Amino acid sequence: MSHTVQEKQKLLNRVRRIKGQVEAIERALEEEHGCSDVLQRITSCRGAMNGLLAVVLEDHIRNHLVDANDGEEHGDSATEQLIEVVHSYFK
Repeated sequence: MSHTVQEKQKLLNRVRRIKGQVEAIERALEEEHGCSDVLQRITSCRGAMNGLLAVVLEDHIRNHLVDANDGEEHGDSATEQLIEVVHSYFK
């Protein structure tokens, strides 16, 4: 079973929150809000999208990629190192 199926409800909840954020951006533009307000909403949405991407990508790495360092302690494996790099990129 795919990891996205196992975490389906949590992922859908995230997507629905992002959808609400995108709709808020649209309303702000329609109502001619100031650019700083629109930029803040866009930034928040981008952060939420990055968070969703990070969760799905981490699960993909853990469930579908082969770990070259099988048997090594947690935190030292190739998988854990890759996940740390991905997390640092999205911060």
